[in-house]
Amino acid sequence: MTTAAYIKIGQFTALISFLSGTAIFVQYYLTSGVELLFIGVGFIVLIAILNIGILIAIKNKARKDLSNRQRLQKTSGLMLINIPIMILYCWMVMFLMGIIRINFINNTNTTLNDINIVGCGGAHIDYLEVGESKTVWIDISGDCSISINYLEKGERKTEAVAGYVTSGMGKKVSHKINGKDKEIFL
Repeated sequence: MTTAAYIKIGQFTALISFLSGTAIFVQYYLTSGVELLFIGVGFIVLIAILNIGILIAIKNKARKDLSNRQRLQKTSGLMLINIPIMILYCWMVMFLMGIIRINFINNTNTTLNDINIVGCGGAHIDYLEVGESKTVWIDISGDCSISINYLEKGERKTEAVAGYVTSGMGKKVSHKINGKDKEIFL
């Protein structure tokens, strides 16, 4: 195989590894789908084996082809750039697994004020107009539950949101506020 072929294969592998890994991460960020964690781990294992094999072949070619060694080394370096990117994505996934992202939607016929998210890390929303929504990131600090209390026409109301949440259970969910308990997790 020619040096140019080694370089093209290395560059193509680096690009496909980056784009595929980024696509899986972005999809997980947007959905928090547990199945994407399994896909991501499987992808990391398979792509690591593929990249290591190609990297070894390029390094062997560079050792033998002195006139093109620098170009082959640059291709190896390009492939290795994916390692810190993969570590960053893994760290970000671990962070997201410790966060519950709840999109609170005002499903009542009136403006809600002083919305307190109670439990886990807790949070606060000053007000939500009718039909308005706001996403709140809540730190899952261990085993906890989440409820809200808010003012509706001057009356304080309470509503259950999640009966049980624990570390590693990070999700992205929606909760329609309407005065009725409807737990998103049981």
